[in-house]
Amino acid sequence: MAINPDKLNEFMGKAVGDIGAAMSAALVQLGDKLGLYKGLAKGPQTSVELAKATNTHERYIREWLLNQAAGGYIQYDAKAAKYYMTEEQAFALADETSPAYLAGAFDIIASVHRDEPKIEAVFKSGKGIPWGDHDSCLFCGTEKFFAAGYRANLVGSWIPALDGVQSKLADGAFVADVGCGHGASTVLMAQAFPKSTFVGFDAHAPSIECARKRAAGIKNLSFEVADATSFPGPKGSKSGGWDLVACFDCLHDMGDPVGCAAHVHKTLAKGGTWMVVEPAAADKIEDNLNPVARVFSAASTMICVPASIAFNGPALGACAGFAKLSETIKKGGFKSVRKATETPFNIILEARG
Repeated sequence: MAINPDKLNEFMGKAVGDIGAAMSAALVQLGDKLGLYKGLAKGPQTSVELAKATNTHERYIREWLLNQAAGGYIQYDAKAAKYYMTEEQAFALADETSPAYLAGAFDIIASVHRDEPKIEAVFKSGKGIPWGDHDSCLFCGTEKFFAAGYRANLVGSWIPALDGVQSKLADGAFVADVGCGHGASTVLMAQAFPKSTFVGFDAHAPSIECARKRAAGIKNLSFEVADATSFPGPKGSKSGGWDLVACFDCLHDMGDPVGCAAHVHKTLAKGGTWMVVEPAAADKIEDNLNPVARVFSAASTMICVPASIAFNGPALGACAGFAKLSETIKKGGFKSVRKATETPFNIILEARG
């Protein structure tokens, strides 16, 4: 076997970068939990100053700062011998309300590493892992990570891209958020459209319990435990059906996505809309060989595919793509599926008829 040293060095360089990123993921999580990013975002500091400000030990902070600067997550001013954050770095790492807040992604990374023994077992057995059987860090991480994207896009661009939906919500409509998790998406919609009634449904009871706490004081919002193929219709609706049903980043995880589509179709009011938000994966493998699809397929292997297989599902996965998703939705009875809008990470589908 002839080894090309240049190609080997190129690959080894890539691997070293990945190893550093993988090992540093835990340090990003610590930076978030200990308030290190928030502390550093206040201005340039030495390790001594940041340790004092965050009530941590300087020797650990000194090493953490070096790691973060080496990875490009913070900056180092050699002349002043201080570390600092750019506005963009602080926006992504220190501001929990930011639409670019990344910390939740590192909680998800922690959860999949903790679940690795379970995944090894199902690789051999072919069985699945229900969503609720994952490490609990997954649930909070998912809320934090996806909520950022919802804050950036849901009310401002996704809902306006749906035909006639924004005006319905402004006037007063009945909305179901199916697979709502901790309710980040449901809360955002309920706050933006106070005349409408929102109900979040999820089969994971602990998530619904958490969602109810998040919704405290929001009068037009409630949460119920129910799965995607049996959630009830709206109470008090003259039409007897939902004006809008939304599924955020969950259809591809389901054990019965066609059954979900059929149930949504059945429970929609006449002229109602199903909004399906999914990962922005391409239809062809060769078009998914990029950094974003790498993230999608990793999450899919560790979380999404096992969740579907646990209920004998088709395991669509996070890289299902528009064609497969559209086919699945139409099997449930919908006549029309269109891509209403998209971001670098999500496609927003509108199903009607």
